[in-house]
Amino acid sequence: MKRVRSIKTGTAETSGGGTQSIERAVGLLLEVGRADQHGARLTDLVTSSGLAKPTARRVLGALVRAGLLDQDEASRRYHLGAESYVLGMLAARRFGIHARAIDGLTRLSQTTGDTAFLSVRRDLHIVCLHREEGPFPIRSHVLQAGDRHPLGIGAGSLAVLAALPDDEVERAIAANTAIILEKYPAYSAGLLQSAVTRTRKDGYALNPGLLMKGSWGIGVAVRDPQGRPVYAISLAAIEDRLDEVRRRELIPMLKREAEKLEHLLRDAPA
Repeated sequence: MKRVRSIKTGTAETSGGGTQSIERAVGLLLEVGRADQHGARLTDLVTSSGLAKPTARRVLGALVRAGLLDQDEASRRYHLGAESYVLGMLAARRFGIHARAIDGLTRLSQTTGDTAFLSVRRDLHIVCLHREEGPFPIRSHVLQAGDRHPLGIGAGSLAVLAALPDDEVERAIAANTAIILEKYPAYSAGLLQSAVTRTRKDGYALNPGLLMKGSWGIGVAVRDPQGRPVYAISLAAIEDRLDEVRRRELIPMLKREAEKLEHLLRDAPA
């Protein structure tokens, strides 16, 4: 691993404990990122950072607790964690999926008056990448950029879950059951299974105020160039604006924007 300027002897060392701690944490986070998918050993991080082993272990522990790093239980190597992934996706707003989706999200929000969302799957969860407000004065605040929920929780998340093969659906629901029971009292494993069946039948996902009372949502999955359901486009509004009659008007708009985004992703340079 390439050796960098010692965090231990940097100029921030003399400028105060708070700044010093931040520099140490950032330095170790960057070192783990440079290790790529193989992960970084504690001994390598100690060497590259110039920190004492107990100090490095303490800082790494704080980063793991914050979700910025993960530590593999078997190899004990450190990897970038879920929160690092979220930050990276949010930082990518000026390019990649965000740049290709923003026009469609704007069209949806301005045409419908409601709030449009772009979300991305992250293993067994989904992360909201962007929220585009429409002009209707009463808005749903159920989802913000950076929010992460288990697959199936919310309209866009349910659309992605329902687009997965049956075995992956079962794995996701089983793996998330404990956190769903703890943090999402309106949901259950049986309800999610029924919602997946209904979503596949209807061709879109519906969240009838389960995540936040009075806030309804509809969503469709967006597939990547390999055909995998990785993203979702969704709309959220108060209950009165998403009755069955209006949903019949909105779903074709959602599906058109999803199809346009899939074309943009397929035509994008590698």
